[in-house]
Amino acid sequence: MVSLACSSQAGSRLQAVVFDMDGVIVDSHPAHRFAWREFLRTFGKEVTDNELDFIMDGRKRKDIFFHFLGPLTDERLQEYGNLKDEFFWQAAPDAVPVPGVFEFIDCIRQAGITMAVATSASANRTRDTLLRLSLLKHFTAVVTGDDVREGKPDPGIYRLACQRIHCPAEAAVALEDAAAGIRAAKNAGLKCVGIAGDQSQDKLTAAGADYVLRDFLNLSLREFHSLVGMQPRLS
Repeated sequence: MVSLACSSQAGSRLQAVVFDMDGVIVDSHPAHRFAWREFLRTFGKEVTDNELDFIMDGRKRKDIFFHFLGPLTDERLQEYGNLKDEFFWQAAPDAVPVPGVFEFIDCIRQAGITMAVATSASANRTRDTLLRLSLLKHFTAVVTGDDVREGKPDPGIYRLACQRIHCPAEAAVALEDAAAGIRAAKNAGLKCVGIAGDQSQDKLTAAGADYVLRDFLNLSLREFHSLVGMQPRLS
């Protein structure tokens, strides 16, 4: 396991780090692709990998259902959401943490910087995922797609996260893996670091990311402050 240098200096302006979940905390995209493919097969719909790219851009579940199936009642959305989750949890054991994220979260915690989650995922799946990873206790606020009317790239989810942790947007940094999420964070007034994983870094840069990383491996807190151009917090 890689260790991070959790060093910091006096004179902080960085007050909070707000994490997206899928693709930032946990590499769940393969599980999601499996779940949506199997779910849509129950309706006789075969989808290509390119068509499934639609689900990877930080959208709310409701928007994904409408995209593939057309308008649905709230009752149907709940029913279909439960079915899709059943397929997801079949593949969930294969969903692993993004490399280095545990160590980075520990560095943020040791520095006394507030952490929050802002994810388009449902509240139930978000809670279950964070509990399974033993991370839920580290986040002061968890904002999900159930808490906002409009999904990313609408900035509402990041504005709400900042409200709940009592942090001005300009003192927070978002961590995102999708173009829509980056636009949401930037439009809410946060700085944003893209987490590219196996995808092209150019797409995240074009969306407005202030900096793009492959993952969190070997990322020290000092380096994080430097790449976002913000000073360590006052102790």
